[in-house]
Order: sequence, then structure tokens, then C-alpha cells
Amino acid sequence: MEEKVLIVEGTSDRKRVKKVLVEPVEIICTYGTLSDEKLENLIYPIEDKDVYVFVDADDAGKSLRKQLKRELPNATHLYTLSEYGQVETTPYDYLAQVLRAYFQVRERV
Repeated sequence: MEEKVLIVEGTSDRKRVKKVLVEPVEIICTYGTLSDEKLENLIYPIEDKDVYVFVDADDAGKSLRKQLKRELPNATHLYTLSEYGQVETTPYDYLAQVLRAYFQVRERV
């Protein structure tokens, strides 16, 4: 079972990140919100793993990041540039650069 967990907002983010990653990583989609049920089913079971948060640089992403910082204070937060706005529109080479510090990534996508 993977010890690293990456939290993203949506399935497009997950697909894009998966193309860059080489190692197996559990990727959880929040679909933009965290209800009590999602916290119970998705977030609390991963508290003891290496958790990384990679959400959009927009208002919804910032709000979600704030909530995740409260719920998972030990998580590592990764950021895309505000000019890219969203993880799903971040160029692959920049995604690899951000992820490389914590994950094994492909040299070319």
C-alpha cells in the first residue's frame, strides 16, 4: 500500500499528475469541497501517511487548502503558479518540477 497520498481537487488534476509521477501514489480527489462525510472517509484514514496537498491557485483552491491545513496540519502543501491557475492547466514540465522534490517523476511527459 502506498505511504504517500496526494490530495487534488478533481479527476482532471489526478489524470494530469499521474502522467508525471513514476512511483505509485494514492491520489484523492476532493471535488472542491470537504464535507464531514469526506473528512471521515477520505481524510482521517490517511492522517498517519505522508500527505501532500496540490490544489488550484484560485479562490476555491485557497479555501480548500485552508480547510486541509486545519484538518491535516502535518501535510506538505504544493503550489502551482497563479498564472497557471489550476493544476489541470499547469504545464507538465512545471508539474514535474514541483513534484520532483517529494516524488519520483518522469523526465519527459
